[in-house]
Amino acid sequence: MSTSQRFGSTAVEQAEAVLVEQYPQLVRLAYVTLPDSFGRHARVLLAHRAVQRALPRGIGRSIGGPGPGGPAPGAVGGPDGPGPLSEVRVRVLRAALAPAGRVRAALARAGWPPVPPFVWGLRLWPPAGGIDEAARVLTGAPGPVRAAFVLHRMDGLPEEAVVRLLGAAGVADPADGVREALALPVDEALPAALRHPEFDASVVSTRPTDLLRRRRRVRAGWGAAAVVALVTGVVLADAPPPRPEVTPAAGPVAAGALDPARLVRVPAEAWADTARVDFTAWPARGARTADRALLARALGTWAARPGGVPVVAAPGTATDPPARPPHLLYAGDSEGRAVVLLLDGDRVVRYAEAADGPRARELAFARTDDAGVTTAAALTVVRNTAGGAARYLLAPWVDRAGTRDLLRAGDGAAPLAVAADGVTAPVAVPPSDGACGSWPVLELTSSARIVEKHAFVLADLGALSPVHLTYTPLPDGPGAVPARQPREVTGPAARAAWVPAACRLRELGGGAVRAVNVWDFADSQLPEGAGRAVWSCTRASGWAGPGDVLVQLRPPAGPSLDVARARSTAACGRFGQHLLAGTRWRSPAGRWYLLAAGSREVAAISAAGAVRAEAAGRSLAAPAAEAGAPVTLTARLASGARITALDGASGGRD
Repeated sequence: MSTSQRFGSTAVEQAEAVLVEQYPQLVRLAYVTLPDSFGRHARVLLAHRAVQRALPRGIGRSIGGPGPGGPAPGAVGGPDGPGPLSEVRVRVLRAALAPAGRVRAALARAGWPPVPPFVWGLRLWPPAGGIDEAARVLTGAPGPVRAAFVLHRMDGLPEEAVVRLLGAAGVADPADGVREALALPVDEALPAALRHPEFDASVVSTRPTDLLRRRRRVRAGWGAAAVVALVTGVVLADAPPPRPEVTPAAGPVAAGALDPARLVRVPAEAWADTARVDFTAWPARGARTADRALLARALGTWAARPGGVPVVAAPGTATDPPARPPHLLYAGDSEGRAVVLLLDGDRVVRYAEAADGPRARELAFARTDDAGVTTAAALTVVRNTAGGAARYLLAPWVDRAGTRDLLRAGDGAAPLAVAADGVTAPVAVPPSDGACGSWPVLELTSSARIVEKHAFVLADLGALSPVHLTYTPLPDGPGAVPARQPREVTGPAARAAWVPAACRLRELGGGAVRAVNVWDFADSQLPEGAGRAVWSCTRASGWAGPGDVLVQLRPPAGPSLDVARARSTAACGRFGQHLLAGTRWRSPAGRWYLLAAGSREVAAISAAGAVRAEAAGRSLAAPAAEAGAPVTLTARLASGARITALDGASGGRD
């Protein structure tokens, strides 16, 4: 008897139609739910396999339904009740939460990874900005939590339906998984953005692993196989089995990527003849680029991850072995360390060991997706914590280098010596003991071969990649001109704006930050003739998209006043240009006021609660008590939309 005859052909056909219609959403669910320890290639293949094998033999059978006669009472369903989509979702969840099956799950606990389908000659991965962005944001969260995030925040299922689906998929405590998913510090704009049609979760990017070398290796492989078998037999007969230091983390598919001879090396002048000026244009530099033993140790340590080797990874950065030969950026000695820098797709890896041999090894990973002229301008080669200094490898397009103190806006940049291989002389780094007597930064100038008169500033926040600093000046007026764009911290106004913000850089998570911008979004006249104050928002933008912001009020004299903070927000960025903030301020005469100001599109501000006041324009000042009941601030934009004040959680929009 056929499957359709046993369980009802109509029900199975309905499930097939649902699976085809919802295929991208189901792939997204499987990909994000799968363990983040897998490489992107394996996750893509496992996700598609989970969905393609999710067609049930009988609707309701695997989740408690009675078969073709209809679902059982209490069966799992979506918001509208039981149905084929719920059945398919449960089967996808079961495959993603236990990708190796019962037998292979036991092998996985013993150290064997799950085996995805094989695609010979190609590597697959999701395009930038799609489901991989959600997977990166949820790095470290358990599988049920990631699944709950997708079902509730992306697919829009009610919490009760998510709990039932997870329970039917075998999750021990589904309600706890849903609670943890709701508590994740994720930018609210991310789920909505990933629901846009252009983010099709079933679309993948492909690239060949190798071509000519693969053909030559296939031809030579048959002849070598007999020799390998003979040598292996002799070794096994005459000696005990070898005891490797570690179990390799790289499987046979990635083995070719660990050959130092196959490392990608870019011509020295490639950066001057390409429109893609980023890490992919860096040539291989350093005195040890031909040291095969060093390069082999770097690749082997990366793949095997021996116990005792420290690994530092920026949040959201994968640490799995390379799927194809990496791009060699640098190999050389510095400060008693042998250092190898490698580029693999959208991440950079630094391997370091003692200069005289494989001792005191360490690995560091950093994100590089969408890096450009400034964010791909330098990498940390070595950092001497005791000496308070670091050396950097500069991009080949950097023409001049200098150092500057952010706290001394009027001082010029001091020249910085750079060796022929692109490594700088030691550069002082900000103190780690909390002191803030100075804040050294790099000031680099791009070659005129790619851009004219372009200088920019980078700050060391302790990560592998320095952070790009920028400044956005005050607007000219509401609707008068287009919004100002961030500019480099090289002019007098930019340097002055960064003086009160410099020491706050220590509060940022350096590994997750790619750029920090100080935006002077408003200025306002202080009451009682106390002068004109500037409102600024300092935004630390992460590689993943969301960022942390700090709003400050800079009076004409005295220290800046912290107004509001928010984490994992779009506020003060390219997609969060409407801002309102307020604070209590004490005049020199001792009287208290409520001050508020908004960005360039704000047309009116109103206060309610302990202080009731209204003002046309972009600023408000009203008498207030030193402390008391909360005040609610709202603003009307020129378009008629309304926004609420940034209060440490989000920008808020009504």
